Amino acid sequence: MVTKKIQLPREVHIGPGLIDNTGTICNDLRFYNDALMVCGPHTYKIAGKQVIDSLENADFSVEVVKVDSATQESVNQVEEKIGKAQVILGVGGGKIIDVAKMSSANTGTYFLSVPTTASHDGITSPLASIKSDKGSVSIKAQSPMAVVADTDIIRNSPYRLLASGCADVIANYTAVLDWKLAKRLQNVSYSESASSLSQMTAKLITQGADQIKPGLEKSTRLIAKALFSTGVAISIANTSRPASGSEHLFSHALDKIAEKPALHGEQCGVGTIMMMNLHGGDWKCIRDSLQKVKAPTTAKELGVSPEEIIEALTIAHTIRDRYTILGDRGLSREAAEQLATSTGVI
Repeated sequence: MVTKKIQLPREVHIGPGLIDNTGTICNDLRFYNDALMVCGPHTYKIAGKQVIDSLENADFSVEVVKVDSATQESVNQVEEKIGKAQVILGVGGGKIIDVAKMSSANTGTYFLSVPTTASHDGITSPLASIKSDKGSVSIKAQSPMAVVADTDIIRNSPYRLLASGCADVIANYTAVLDWKLAKRLQNVSYSESASSLSQMTAKLITQGADQIKPGLEKSTRLIAKALFSTGVAISIANTSRPASGSEHLFSHALDKIAEKPALHGEQCGVGTIMMMNLHGGDWKCIRDSLQKVKAPTTAKELGVSPEEIIEALTIAHTIRDRYTILGDRGLSREAAEQLATSTGVI
């Protein structure tokens, strides 16, 4: 009999002012005494101090580790400080949360995700993106025990980060198409429930794109819930397939070759426009939705050159062993240039 373990957060708290309840939430989860908070220098100021106050009010002793990148060195730095801590709290953006997530998985320590931005789906997924000499690598870690997403803090983050989060969710469309294609041609493991959840989540963003505005708590809550749902889809599938396909390969390729890459979600959004075109789908709808949420749709808006777009398209299929619409041989330079031109990316 084949069995499958699905790891999901036990509690999810999304709403305004929740950061001050962090200590109580930890107590409700049966955590007491010692906690380790991972944050960045900036996120310490905007949320870390409040988390510490909340934890100390709940009688926790709090150790703080500040990191500024999602590298193995940062993970090691956190692990050296764990000591007797029952729980690790990642307070910050995707990089901070990934470091806390990876450290907790390596040491068997519980983990709480306290995002200060909503720029991509890493806030709830069981995967961590850790940089190495070969670029960013997605590694199996663990889902958070709980998520505490204070929408007051998140809505006051730069709107560009929220738009990036929208683009990362919209990328689910082509990720699922690639997954279905790989199922048909390569017989990869496929989950209908994870696929449906992922597509539904992307649809929520595209259909609600007109209502997503800077500074609105309602918009922030929608994006946070969408990113959470995507993370759940990844947990159900036990793979990043529901949210990562050819558009993510393009983004990772751009990270490798671009002089100054854009945000992860932004690059995935532009990649989704082009990959939807390859799939024969409605790429203009993808482009229009991205424009409505003020996410980039062109190389110029990403801040990269047309040549970098073309090169990334030609090497994207080599980034990882994952079958997508790009196939085994990828795109020729001529095909890549035609694709980027016909979709208005360059």
